[in-house]
Parts: sequence; structure tokens; C-alpha cells
Amino acid sequence: MTAHAGTTAEPGGADGSAAPASAAVPYPVTDLADVPALGGLYVKGVAGSVTKRPGRGVVLPPVTYRVADVATTGGAAQLAAYQRVVGEPSSDVLPAGFLHVLAFPLATAVMVRPDFPLGLLGMVHLRNVVRVPRPVRLGERLEIRAWAENARPHRRGVQVDMIAEVLAGGELAYRGVSTYLAKGFRVDDAGAGHQERVPAPWAQPLPTARWRLGKGIGPRYAAVSGDRNPIHMSVLGARALGFPRAIAHGMYTAARALAEVGPARRGDAYEWSVEFFQPVLLPGSVDVAIRHPAPGDAGYVFDGWRTGRPSRHFSGTVTPL
Repeated sequence: MTAHAGTTAEPGGADGSAAPASAAVPYPVTDLADVPALGGLYVKGVAGSVTKRPGRGVVLPPVTYRVADVATTGGAAQLAAYQRVVGEPSSDVLPAGFLHVLAFPLATAVMVRPDFPLGLLGMVHLRNVVRVPRPVRLGERLEIRAWAENARPHRRGVQVDMIAEVLAGGELAYRGVSTYLAKGFRVDDAGAGHQERVPAPWAQPLPTARWRLGKGIGPRYAAVSGDRNPIHMSVLGARALGFPRAIAHGMYTAARALAEVGPARRGDAYEWSVEFFQPVLLPGSVDVAIRHPAPGDAGYVFDGWRTGRPSRHFSGTVTPL
């Protein structure tokens, strides 16, 4: 199971670039009949984490999981519910956050393989870099694929990128790079040579919104995403992993910020990135600022921090293509 925030990751690409478009996959493809359910994957991941103890040497499995034909027609109710929860306007266009929801179980299936060297339990979600080169509409049939790459050192362990792609009509329509940290693991014997990105100094901006998040937002987002990680569902589940209260899904906060930018401003094709710092405890209040990075810039930057304190929860960008 994964928690959000707590440290800073390197950018999604090996060279620090944004997630590039891709038509090929780096590893042989294993086809699955259907997208697996997250509930069973979490159970498998927790059990497997017991045997995946921190140590030296991380070799990622050379496999791409793929579901070649995913129907979206039956997902109208789920899409509508998702839009209500995160604040997206009603539309037949699937926003990037919803495409992440569709692809996330396949990436999780890679992470719970017996030969995946890092334990799912306690992994920290550091950041996402997403590219949407064209809109996906309800009713289109999709191909979804996922794999792991770019294991690299971090001062607290190992970072790894989980890549998820969605194709529609044979065209790449979504590519997401989700970076995770597995504490205590090592890529090589020395664990040296890594260059972590140092975040730029942050000055608290003027807020453009205030989110008042009740304790029910965890179960509400879980219902539309399938992500019923106990740290989001209850105080007891959160305390088992060291949190005083349940925490909001990081992808909920990111998707809500994307929704506040809105489809009219981001356009049909866009890039979306988010970096997680400190978790949002529930219930809680988050101040949010969405603004242009510079006068005349077509893109947007967003930040979220704890109301009344300069304690940043997340930062990100939305850039029309």
C-alpha cells in the first residue's frame, strides 16, 4: 500500500524531463484478460511485502502488462460520480485523473508480482508527470499497459517510476509516470551517485480557494477510484501505518486542482504534473492557489498548503499543449 508525501523526488524522466510520448514498450508484453481489481492486489501486495525486506540490489521485472480491449461505455456512472467528487464539470471527455484511475490497477499488478523487488506496503508516492496528447471520450475502446523502470538511488532508499499508458484508436492518449519511494532499499552496493532534485524556495501565494475536507472524502474518492487503501479509509487503518488520522488520497488532491484549472483553460491536450510533500489529514482545511507562473504564460501552477500554516501539501503544473 502506498502513502503520499514526506519527501521530494527527482523528476519523472531519467534526465529530469517531462513524460514523453511513446508508442513502443521496453519489455515483452504479457496480456491480461481484464483490468484487475485493486482490492485483491492490495491483499497480495501486503502479503508479499513481508518477504521483500530492505537490502541491496534492485532489479525490476522486464515485463509490460497489457489489457488490449477495455470498454468505457459501461463506465458512464463511474465517470459521473468521479466528476462530482473531484469537481470536474459533467462531460463525456475522460479527464487525466480518471484515466489514471483506469490504468492504476495495471501498474499495481506489476508492483505485486513476486519478482518485483520492492514491498508495496509503506511505499511513498512522490510525484506524477502526465501527458494527454488527445482527448478520450466515453464510448471509446482503450488499450491500457503498464511497466516499471528507472530504479535509482534516493538518500532514503530507492525511487522507481511506474509507467502507465492508455491508447485509443491505436493512438497514445495518456502517459503517466508515477514515482514512488521504497525506504531502506538500495540500487547498488554503494548507494551513491544519485542527484536528488532540490526544490526551489517556496513563498506562500495568495489563496484562490479553500477546501474544507471532511473525513468522508477518503471513502468517497475510494468509491470512484477503487483505491481503498486503509490509510484513507479510517483512523485505525491510518494509525497502523503511522498516521494520526486518515489522510486524503494524493491523487484526489491533484485531480481536484486539475479540475479547478478546468477543461476550458487546459484544453483538450495538456501536461499535468504534481509533487507531494506532506499528507492532508482528514478532516482538514487546505488553502489552494492556482495562477499563471508569469504574465502572458498559457500554463498554470498550483499549490496546496495547510490553512493557517506555511506547510505545503502539494505543488504542480497544468500546461496546454
